[in-house]
Amino acid sequence: MSEQLKKETGLSQPAGSEGPKKSAAKKSFFRSRSGEKKKSAAKSAEPTGQKKSAARKAPAKSKTNRNSSKAVIEKAADAIDSVKKPVEKAKKPQESRGRSNKNKLRVIPLGGLNEIGKNMTAFEYGNDIVVIDCGMTFPDDEMLGVDLVIPDITYLKKNADRVRAFLITHAHEDHIGALPYVLRDVNAPIYCTTLTAGMIRLKLSEHRNLKKVKIYEKPAGSTFKAGSFEVEFIRINHSVPDAVSIALKTPVGTVIDTGDFKIDTTPISGEMIDLTRFGELGKKGVLLLMADSTNAERPGFAMSESSVGKALEAQFKGTDKRIIVATFASNVHRVQQIINAAVKFGRKVALSGRSMDNMLKVTTELGYMNIPAGTLIDISMTRKYTDDQLCIITTGSQGEPMSALYRMAYGSHKQIEVGPHDKILLSASPIPGNEKSVYSLINELTRRGAEVVYDKLAHLHVSGHACQEELKMIMALTKPRFFMPVHGEYRHLQINAGLARSTGIPSKNIFISQVGKVLELTRDSAPFNGTVPCGRVLVDGSGVGDVGQTVLRDRKHLSEDGLIVAVVTIDGASNQVVAGPDIVSRGFVYVKDAEELTEGMRRAASAALTECSRNGIRDWNGLKTTLRDCLSDYVFKKTKRSPMILPVIMEV
Repeated sequence: MSEQLKKETGLSQPAGSEGPKKSAAKKSFFRSRSGEKKKSAAKSAEPTGQKKSAARKAPAKSKTNRNSSKAVIEKAADAIDSVKKPVEKAKKPQESRGRSNKNKLRVIPLGGLNEIGKNMTAFEYGNDIVVIDCGMTFPDDEMLGVDLVIPDITYLKKNADRVRAFLITHAHEDHIGALPYVLRDVNAPIYCTTLTAGMIRLKLSEHRNLKKVKIYEKPAGSTFKAGSFEVEFIRINHSVPDAVSIALKTPVGTVIDTGDFKIDTTPISGEMIDLTRFGELGKKGVLLLMADSTNAERPGFAMSESSVGKALEAQFKGTDKRIIVATFASNVHRVQQIINAAVKFGRKVALSGRSMDNMLKVTTELGYMNIPAGTLIDISMTRKYTDDQLCIITTGSQGEPMSALYRMAYGSHKQIEVGPHDKILLSASPIPGNEKSVYSLINELTRRGAEVVYDKLAHLHVSGHACQEELKMIMALTKPRFFMPVHGEYRHLQINAGLARSTGIPSKNIFISQVGKVLELTRDSAPFNGTVPCGRVLVDGSGVGDVGQTVLRDRKHLSEDGLIVAVVTIDGASNQVVAGPDIVSRGFVYVKDAEELTEGMRRAASAALTECSRNGIRDWNGLKTTLRDCLSDYVFKKTKRSPMILPVIMEV
């Protein structure tokens, strides 16, 4: 660590430099099995081994020969030896560095910082690594053709033999979506709750790699070992059942990752967040708290999920229109409340959207949904019922292209045609960045005559993430020595850090990190130390990582300026042009409406080929380069545009 960084963090004391008394006093910071406390305390108090033996040796001699001159000489000699030995050790920096890392916990975020989604954090101690969550995110607008984005796991692949477990907090895509791709290279067992396991199994079965993956179901409140880590699942509230926070008990202390959470005093499941357990861990000592930052901007408390049920019933009451409700498929409690409202008002329920069908299949099999017999009908049977007898639950609340609601809005859905006879409820708020897509969808549905009700008009959605007072409550209960805000964009992390300061956590102990930056924890220090490879891996179809910046740049170029293909046929023996050059345009100009420009490009290409023949240029690379440069110059002079030029040379 640089001197400047030491000054900024206030953590200049190196790990292992504390004396035996100070180290022993800090044993209460972590729990370990019998015999481990004394052992780890001894290790902490004895960083060099040699120095300690020398220190013991000197007092023994001085006590025996206290009044003799010989004792004085021997004491001085021992003191010299005790100084020499560390100096000799310094000649082997690699050995020293490796030994010091044994007592450090490395926290390595691979996603979820300065972004929404792609949540993934590795924890490394000694020879063991565990990973909390393995999520994906959706591509940005400029990532043309990309299906989804996953974390860069280069570091995990290099250390695949040391990865002991994936620990999953809950079944949302931004926490499990990357598993099918990551498990191809890092096949470690997965530990999660029952519903999360069901959703993961369904996802892996679609990718045909279920058989080689071990999934262990652990209920909230359970503890288990993963290498040198003791893991505890803590019950929390979120917008999907069976969500947990994770407490990692390590030899240097306890780390708590809240995952996505809220404090719901009237949850649909009837099981409130286990605040008592957070308080118990806080009393024993929490070294690091990593807390959800999504709603750090919002004051107060998040509303209870049960409040949405009353708002939904109000929308069902007194209308004879067909009701279409769009929400997240993973929000099981929301779907249950929609079904409850439909049953109360005598409506049949049909589902639209593959993810909605999959969710219902898993939750009903595992007993997380309660649906009265005869309530569900197939989407193809909706024409047999009148509008006031129907409720359709669909995906597409974020305006995703090709989602079920999107297809309804633009008239391409096979079974559902939206019109004035429909009342559409958007039971979700736009994810940051999706606002434009959502409001475009609302406009299109409104144009078709449908009545559209969304969160700004009615209380149809509550967040599954903690607001400011809930975040401060968790901080107060756990009393962490160090704090790292996670799961949010930079402004969210900054505000969450401010909340931590307001609860009394010193600024020097609060770390706003970034993906790939390594935080090294000891019992009394937390410096940043280096980075690991990080970034975004793009998934396009079945390809993982084969689309990079160069490909994206070409796609962007094609989308903005179009493509010109120049086709030339050459006699292999004489190297003379047999046919062409022919000009084909895609996304640049319509050839039939630009005959003069097209003819000019042909002449320019012919002139370039003649010049190549005159200069003795016969290799294909040379011919293609000359054609490309010539056509590019000509087109830019005529149009002030720069389409992609693709020369094609055929030999006969």
